[in-house]
Amino acid sequence: MGMSVTTSVATEDDAERILKLQFLCYQGEAELYGDWSIDPLTQTLDSMRSELKEHHVLVARLGDEIVGSVRGRVDDDGVGRIGRLMVHPRMQRHGLGSRLLRAMEQQLAADGTVIVGYRLFTGHRSLGNLRLYQRLGYRQTQVEEVNSKLSFIVLEKRTEPALDRFAAIA
Repeated sequence: MGMSVTTSVATEDDAERILKLQFLCYQGEAELYGDWSIDPLTQTLDSMRSELKEHHVLVARLGDEIVGSVRGRVDDDGVGRIGRLMVHPRMQRHGLGSRLLRAMEQQLAADGTVIVGYRLFTGHRSLGNLRLYQRLGYRQTQVEEVNSKLSFIVLEKRTEPALDRFAAIA
């Protein structure tokens, strides 16, 4: 009988395992852009521990092993910012990324502070990521050029169309 993947809130004890998973998962991104100095590959353990205190962090576990993770926070404008969605390479293409992303949306919404929607970004060459986000209702809103090798595609998902809500009041 196989084990099931469970999703839970990360604890401080998970910091090192999340960082190791992050290093593994972002190798492909670094290769895709020819840049091995990207933030996910240079993040320190102390920085990861700080994020665990300051952000929502979820992990997917297969037994004791962390096989996925995602981070999120709500900004002052009521936008849920989601980032560092990652799934162990051997676990990809089984719906775990979608499951983690939806779980983070629910986690942020449970705070009661996400009013506008959710925002995330990915690199312009990360076509698999773009397909996943679009399939889950995210739409491209802007492109931010980082350098000559990389542009970030910013995607958003509205929880409620703000203009429609305001138009109904007028």
